[in-house]
Amino acid sequence: MRDAQAKTIYLKDYQIPAFLIDLTELKFDLGETETRVESRLHMRRNAELLGNQQTQLRLDGQDLQLVSVKLNGTLVPSTDYQVDDDSLTLLNLDKHLGASLDSGFILECETLIKPQENTSLEGLYKSSSMFCTQCEAEGFRKITYYLDRPDVMSKFVTTIEADRSRYPVLLSNGNNIASGEAEGNRHWATWEDPFRKPCYLFALVAGDLKFIEDHFTTMSGRDITLRIFVEAKDLDKCDHAMLSLKNSMRWDEEVYGREYDLDIFMIVA
Repeated sequence: MRDAQAKTIYLKDYQIPAFLIDLTELKFDLGETETRVESRLHMRRNAELLGNQQTQLRLDGQDLQLVSVKLNGTLVPSTDYQVDDDSLTLLNLDKHLGASLDSGFILECETLIKPQENTSLEGLYKSSSMFCTQCEAEGFRKITYYLDRPDVMSKFVTTIEADRSRYPVLLSNGNNIASGEAEGNRHWATWEDPFRKPCYLFALVAGDLKFIEDHFTTMSGRDITLRIFVEAKDLDKCDHAMLSLKNSMRWDEEVYGREYDLDIFMIVA
């Protein structure tokens, strides 16, 4: 059982990460009793760590049921990894990967989680009739095994599949690049965030939501779609929030010269 007391982390103990994640590909199969999460992490050994010869990889993970682990498409035997309440540790990476430890490799993990039973309000959980996430500060480790630390920055591509009737709206980070139908009255959507970010900024929402829409023209002339998603009963309460959003985006440009970088900005309230 994990220690319920929070562990103090000191700056003097900081060590740069031995491994980095360049791209994170996630697939969520949202179910009513459990959710299947498939992750494909495009990783490499951190060349900035002088003389880095790390051959073990420890990933954070809590309340996860591990189904399988693969390295570059090959199933890793259970003798070559260890799982405890807080982590997954892969042993003897050099035996499986050789030179690709430095040039880059793909780690795939399949896990099962139960958002309906997650009362911690961290990671992926069910709130009323919606799936929601809360990953700040260390909630992502309750979704899949990962380097759950703010100095590991990755691009994200996320695919969500769910029942169309219960969850007609499927949202995640970035821009919506694809969507479609699946068997059994299910549908899916894929979101791509091309800008590196730590996993504590990951977000996913699936539910029966409505939205109001507006647009914002950036200082370089780009048109940004703005959407605020709420339950249908609250749709008439969003106008002030939309005005505040447009004013804050303009303020960021005027004060800091910062232009919004994606094609769409979404708020779920």
